[in-house]
Amino acid sequence: MENREIARILTETADLMEIASEDPFRIRSYRNGATAVEGYPERVVEILRDPQRKVTEIPGIGKGLAAVLGEIVERGSCERRDHLLQKYPPTALEFLKIQGLGPKSIAVLFEHYRVSTIDDLEKLCQEQKLRELPRMGAKLEEKVLRSIAQYRRSAGRFLLSFADQTAAELTAYLAEIPGVDKITAAGSLRRGRETVGDLDLLVTGPAATQALDRFIAHPKVSEVLARGGNKASATVGHEGLQVDIRTLPPESFGAALQYFTGSKQHNVALRTRAVKMGLTLNEYGLFRAADNTLVASQTEEQVYSALGLAWIPPELRENLGEIERAAEGHLPDLVELGQIRGDLHMHTRETDGRATLEEMAEAARRQGYEYIAITDHSKALAMANGLDEKRAVAFAAQVREINRRGLGIRIFSGLECDILRDGTMDLANDALAELDLVIGSVHSHMNQEPGEMTDRLLRALECPALKIIGHPTGRVLLHRDGFRFDFERIVDEAVRRGVLLEINASPERLDLDPALLRTAKARGAKFTISTDAHHPKHLLNMRYGVTVARRAWLGADDILNTLPVEQVLGVRC
Repeated sequence: MENREIARILTETADLMEIASEDPFRIRSYRNGATAVEGYPERVVEILRDPQRKVTEIPGIGKGLAAVLGEIVERGSCERRDHLLQKYPPTALEFLKIQGLGPKSIAVLFEHYRVSTIDDLEKLCQEQKLRELPRMGAKLEEKVLRSIAQYRRSAGRFLLSFADQTAAELTAYLAEIPGVDKITAAGSLRRGRETVGDLDLLVTGPAATQALDRFIAHPKVSEVLARGGNKASATVGHEGLQVDIRTLPPESFGAALQYFTGSKQHNVALRTRAVKMGLTLNEYGLFRAADNTLVASQTEEQVYSALGLAWIPPELRENLGEIERAAEGHLPDLVELGQIRGDLHMHTRETDGRATLEEMAEAARRQGYEYIAITDHSKALAMANGLDEKRAVAFAAQVREINRRGLGIRIFSGLECDILRDGTMDLANDALAELDLVIGSVHSHMNQEPGEMTDRLLRALECPALKIIGHPTGRVLLHRDGFRFDFERIVDEAVRRGVLLEINASPERLDLDPALLRTAKARGAKFTISTDAHHPKHLLNMRYGVTVARRAWLGADDILNTLPVEQVLGVRC
């Protein structure tokens, strides 16, 4: 069991305890424990198994929580969680995924209406009965209905990072079999989609079929769906991600990889092209239609070349013009992870991060970065201990002193400054002017009407210190749609003022999405790719932001933080 799974169970338990109106101190201890476990660099399971160590060495874990962690690792739950799930319907945890509902409002729903399913909740809103409850109203009903629709759209979807981590774990597990030569992820994971419906792994080698039996014996396999001669399917983990393992002969690997990578629309267009050339294309190879002679199959490059095309990077395979560009030999030079020279959005213990400035800088230096910007929150985020003007100015002076001493990496003093409801910035302009980099972000009042939100962002763009708009739509994948505004108008104004748009690489956000990025690029925008890291390990998420940029056809020239340190600030669109 991984730390994130343990943390999820602790968080769910805390949510159930809050629904039950239990002791706030105890609830807070569970939440703090979840944060501590998820961010701990070692696997908690290994610590619990080591008789020479105690799990209480993790800051925030006392004796009581240590016993709870032991229960969770032993049987996947704990007594408190089990008791509360008997008291409330199993959908209590499902309700918490609906935006607008918190534990306290869910408790009121259970008390007054005894709702037990999402369908019951939807009907309640449609009949306008939610507004009859204390501290609820018509706007909340509308918000809950929108969130239910979003929840249903995202059901059965998983974050790109989750699928990526699952693929890496299974690849390492299956690679232990002697005679397995290659294990390759295909499907939407290989194309870098922000969310993934299932996971496809292709296996080659003399012992490839042994991988099928080993896969279905994996301890995280929860249900075996199928086991055939060259394919096994199963759901994996508590989350129920479906994984399909296929074995392939090496001679058809390229054709199969192309076929199972997709997308469906890209493959249909390729097959249509093949037919026009007197060929047929399937997962086994590219063949002459007249006599079924094999033309190409061993590598993807051979398949595309035989179709008169340059090899197309998987991220572009969505039938959005990539085939035509490949035929002309004019595919873009996409940005690569190795071209990123720094990270311009991260947080420290000064606000809600979990490491010091020095620890974040050292982690970035190990990544090979030339520079970072420390961009802690501003004072509007009181729960994050946001910086006021005095602390922001003092921080800028501290960074100047650190740079004089030298840490082996350049530090930019920055701030993620809240864009308030009326569009003003959370800190005064003279304080912001002391900083090297100001990111403006919306963290509140996201339900404003599109016109209001547009005016709010336009006013924020008037701030002379603003250099980047952070996570520009505010979306949280599988949880919250982005807020609505006149995107093209905001992009045009940002370009005019030399303000860049952020590609937030946090797997929960990946904001902006590729479609909006393409629109913004066409209007002259420039971008940053940043992780919004709150822990050193989050710096590794940069690869997901780069993937999103590649899906949007962006090159290194579009991205500010591919520039060397002496050029990175002061650049305008």
